[in-house]
Amino acid sequence: MELPTQTTLVLAAQEGDQKAFETLVGLYQRELLVHCYRMLGSLQDAEDLVQETLLRAWEKRTTLTSPGSYRAWLYRIATNLCLNTLTRIPRRSLPPSMQPQSDPESSLPKRVREPIWLEPFPDDLLPDQTTDPEDYALSREHISLAFLVALQEITPEQRAILLLREVLDWPAREVAEWLNLSVAAVNSGLQRAKRALHQCQALPATSTALLDGQLQSLLDRYVTLWEQADIPGFVALLREDAWFTMPPFPIWFQGRAAITTVLSTRIFTPGRQRHLLPTRANGSPAFGLYQREPEADTYQLLGLMVLGLEDEQIASLVAFLEPSLLSFFALPPTLT
Repeated sequence: MELPTQTTLVLAAQEGDQKAFETLVGLYQRELLVHCYRMLGSLQDAEDLVQETLLRAWEKRTTLTSPGSYRAWLYRIATNLCLNTLTRIPRRSLPPSMQPQSDPESSLPKRVREPIWLEPFPDDLLPDQTTDPEDYALSREHISLAFLVALQEITPEQRAILLLREVLDWPAREVAEWLNLSVAAVNSGLQRAKRALHQCQALPATSTALLDGQLQSLLDRYVTLWEQADIPGFVALLREDAWFTMPPFPIWFQGRAAITTVLSTRIFTPGRQRHLLPTRANGSPAFGLYQREPEADTYQLLGLMVLGLEDEQIASLVAFLEPSLLSFFALPPTLT
């Protein structure tokens, strides 16, 4: 939006025009949601924080002295709310970064219901995508599960500095002011965050090397083989070092042999039928997981599978087996 129009909206909102305020914040609501999600690792918590940010912005609307910096002002409020929240909630991640590999022959452990797992983010809630291929690829990388896992490994303050400086490209001077730090502290915090991020970013993101036709062919094979419970064919799509995890179960498996065992003993059990519904999550191909029990008339939504791809193979499978997390996705609870 052009600055004069934004200024008009800000001034009207400061006079108590709620419609002008709603129009104004509507311009930034999705990008604030993505920012809070990156900070917290939870879409549900991020939505709550965005609503609190907008409430604070309305309550404090008369304190803004520079209408042209309204977007930066919202980010400052949102970032500090996230930092306050992170002082009292646990770090979120995925099982591969929290514990050793699981034994595929062992029994399934109990679900861990505590809020320690990353939550998936639907691509449909991302801000309008740029048409520049390089910028689009970068924006997709910055919402990937690999990036999110790495972000949660660094301190909340480093996380905020990295996102504000590297992802959102705010000047160091402004970030220092927002976080009550010196510019030198922001710059050194950024370097530490980048080093730590490089060391712990081990999960593969979706490769951009695949052409659209190649990608669709791979996904079509994936769907067919999964729905047919063709374990040898399905495993052939995987990299030799591919890994599979199923939060909220605190387990993960690596390698074709281990994944074959898990599929044959826990996933593709006789009598059940499976169906996949395509969607996208965290900048990657994803599928709603549906299952129909013997004698049942409908398929029930079990969870969401997010794929990590490298070249023409599947490098990771993350099955989020908590349907309550999927209310933000356009996935019906049942299929006939």
